[in-house]
Amino acid sequence: MSERSGRRGRDGRNRDGAGARGARVEMSAGGVVYRAGREPLFLLIRDPYQNWGLPKGHIEPDETPEQAALREVAEETGLADLRPRGELPTIDWFFRDRGRLVHKYCHFFLLESRRGEAKPQVDEGISDCLWLPLPAALEKISYGNAREVLRAAGRRVRKRAGRER
Repeated sequence: MSERSGRRGRDGRNRDGAGARGARVEMSAGGVVYRAGREPLFLLIRDPYQNWGLPKGHIEPDETPEQAALREVAEETGLADLRPRGELPTIDWFFRDRGRLVHKYCHFFLLESRRGEAKPQVDEGISDCLWLPLPAALEKISYGNAREVLRAAGRRVRKRAGRER
């Protein structure tokens, strides 16, 4: 079975354990964190590879993807008061881990932060946190697939702001 037609559990994991091209399938979750306002700000982190991206990480066996996203964002940024505002696109990519092909999926969620200072959690490999308006964040983010998630989040935040006026 392929990863798209395989059986999935509550956590989004493929229960068959093998993906396309015999790749090991891994699931992760992350958040696009924003602060509402006249010009909403979006949070980027500098990862261990010195690239700018979105906070994300593995899903624990007892977690849903949304729970994992909330935990990972808190672990990487120190932000605790996060409000889920809906699911965003899931992205996927291939990489090699010790010679073995891995097909990784990352479920993203829109998370609103109303207070607190984002502090890079160095013990998590995060060296910087940066709040930026959407155009600057889209320009700064290092990964193309994450840029598309950020763009979708920007559309959702604009739509949400229109409803609240």
